[in-house]
Amino acid sequence: MQPKNLQRLLRALARQGLDVTYSNCTYSVRLVNSVDAPIAEVLLPEGFPVEAKALKQLANLANVRHPVGGCVCRACATPDFHPGDAGIAIGSVVETEGQVIPAAVGSDINCGMRLHVADLTIDEFLEKRDSFVERMKGDYFFGTRDVTMTARTMRALFQYGVPDWIDAMLDKPTGSVVKSDLEQLAQESERIFLGGSMDGDWKLAPAELIPDDGLVRDGGLGTIGSGNHFVEVQRVDKVENRALAYAWGVREGQLAFMIHSGSRNVGKYIGGMWRDKAKVTWPKNLKYPESQIFPLSVHSHPELVASYLQAEATAANYGFVNRLLLAELLRLRLREVYGDIEAPLVYDLPHNITLPEGQGWVTRKGACPAHIDQPVIIPGSMGANSYLMVGKGNPEFCNSASHGAGRVRSRFDLSRRGASQSEAELGLTGVDCITLREERRIEEAPAAYKPIQSVIDVQVEAQMVDVVARLSPILTFKA
Repeated sequence: MQPKNLQRLLRALARQGLDVTYSNCTYSVRLVNSVDAPIAEVLLPEGFPVEAKALKQLANLANVRHPVGGCVCRACATPDFHPGDAGIAIGSVVETEGQVIPAAVGSDINCGMRLHVADLTIDEFLEKRDSFVERMKGDYFFGTRDVTMTARTMRALFQYGVPDWIDAMLDKPTGSVVKSDLEQLAQESERIFLGGSMDGDWKLAPAELIPDDGLVRDGGLGTIGSGNHFVEVQRVDKVENRALAYAWGVREGQLAFMIHSGSRNVGKYIGGMWRDKAKVTWPKNLKYPESQIFPLSVHSHPELVASYLQAEATAANYGFVNRLLLAELLRLRLREVYGDIEAPLVYDLPHNITLPEGQGWVTRKGACPAHIDQPVIIPGSMGANSYLMVGKGNPEFCNSASHGAGRVRSRFDLSRRGASQSEAELGLTGVDCITLREERRIEEAPAAYKPIQSVIDVQVEAQMVDVVARLSPILTFKA
């Protein structure tokens, strides 16, 4: 079935320089004057809004090519597709050959999801909820967390991520991690995408975080961040795939803890630096591309491509450890309040990252890997269900899936108009949001997001993922 007024919509998009067709919940888009560029496909459930700005951003991304050599082989977008502030649509996936595109990842390098479960009932949790929340507010909001590290540990973190960080901590534990079970953390690294380790270079990290010796007190580690980032307590409501859920340690009635964060200021530092470098290296005798998206070519600057990928990996390693520490702070507080709670890791995966796949690299911006049999975590809003999925490795969508529901109203729109709307209109009735700023509740209200069930259903139908378990929110921490 086609959307209402489809022909009118397509004519309007054509006036904006976009050649768009629609079939079977998929929009195909290309710039009118770029017939050699690959056609980008967007999977959107029927009835979802189609934003011309986002389509233009995706078409621009598909059209990126370096004049010395390098092109986009394939471009697509997941159903949480919406415009991005930096010219790249959220939900974009692009496969490149001979070039990488720093802007396609942006500054939130290795933003991703992490999920733990615990054998604790809702009643048991709510009985001591206030005590738990006050402790977590201290750690997440007021800086009572202690993530002090030696200079050597910080360098290990940036160089190879979680495994080297654990090894350094085993040699010299510091901060609140002295109370952690480091052997458990080491075993759990197998449940992190890529083992939580990429080939970084500590010398590419911000100078203040890599001193020659002494202790490092980094204010960014163990922090949630702004925007749609969160830490949420959930309940496993329904298991759909019992065999996989059992293998992953997930059962109905358990409590779950979902974490959404990334590389914080380290990602901003590296992402911003390399967007500028890509622009500077553009051939001097050629005008800038109209999209202002600048690739790095292996044909003209192979050393810069290698350096960028290592810099991105350096920030990604930091993002893996940041999510681990957010979870470990929570797990330590759980044990203080509720006793000996193990809360094992289910999985941790990125959704803003460049990885070697296909003919060269696949860059995902607000989309997560969904390779065959790989766990996938797709959150809803803080008033809706979240889902633990399993990837089906669909090559039509570059083995990817959405990283959430996707915004349908901007933060600016919510901050401007949301304060005048009722809790019911915003979808906030019954939502337990822990934050120090009331505007955060409004900016991230459920009304800002697309309906998660439609997002899940269309991806299942497209054979990108299958449902393993459904989780419902209990309370959400928003910085």
